[in-house]
Amino acid sequence: MTREMPAVSLVAVPGRRNRTLDLAREIERRGYAGIYCPSLGDAMGFCQSLAHVTSRIPFGTSIVNIYSRHAADFASTASYIHEVSNGRFRFGVGVSHGPMLKQMGLTGGQPLGDTRAFVETWRDASRLGERPPLILAGLRCKMVALAGEVAEGVVFANVARSHVSKTLGAISGDRVGGEDQRFFVGDMIPTCISGDIEAAKAVNRKTLIFYCSLPNYRNYWKEAGYVEEMEAIEAAIANKERDRIPELMSDRWLADCTLFGPPAAIREGVEAWREAGVTTPILVPSSATGGQFDAFKELFAVFDD
Repeated sequence: MTREMPAVSLVAVPGRRNRTLDLAREIERRGYAGIYCPSLGDAMGFCQSLAHVTSRIPFGTSIVNIYSRHAADFASTASYIHEVSNGRFRFGVGVSHGPMLKQMGLTGGQPLGDTRAFVETWRDASRLGERPPLILAGLRCKMVALAGEVAEGVVFANVARSHVSKTLGAISGDRVGGEDQRFFVGDMIPTCISGDIEAAKAVNRKTLIFYCSLPNYRNYWKEAGYVEEMEAIEAAIANKERDRIPELMSDRWLADCTLFGPPAAIREGVEAWREAGVTTPILVPSSATGGQFDAFKELFAVFDD
């Protein structure tokens, strides 16, 4: 039986960009479901390169920051990538996070209103060519509902698998589920493959320290049923004990938000995410013993027949 492959998250790190494009070719050759580029680095530039170095695999941004460029300027680039990739590009956008906006000297506004205005301007920009499918980065129900209203999909990151179906319930009508899979539902899932389960857990906990420092994520995880963990993390932050954050991430919470362990556990976990309603699990691989390229070697071994 042919295995349904997950998608992957890929970052073009400065100094290793050509090697990363070689890795993208290998990801396509192995039949993965897609390549999605987070906001680290120049995601749009990377996707433009992916349009030329690959020929079959879908790819997209997951996300780019709506405050970083004018919507019409984004529309011009997105239309170009969409055309030269023969329709394989998905344009994922979101409002990013306060610390990232501050680092760029930007100020965020009202997430829902600003996103709606961005989408309207992006769609209305004239003489730029056909647009790719638009994917909104979502976390809580109101933004997910907006994605169902104005976009062709939603992409999550680090959400709780047990809470996905409730969140997707915010989308009205029959856009999600059933045989019609045109509405994209993705999730960026921190993934560490290792027979040393405790080491793999430690890697994923490290990955999620930043997100646990963000109030919007903590509020989401409280809504998902992890009030005790998030309140303990808030107390540690208030007491300037940020080094305690990893120990306050419970195993139950970690298993609900990430994938870790030996290959069989990863394969079973991907299927569990699909059963929860995520049509495109996007694995974000990290290695317990090396860097990004080591993590992909470990990932390839998981899905080798």
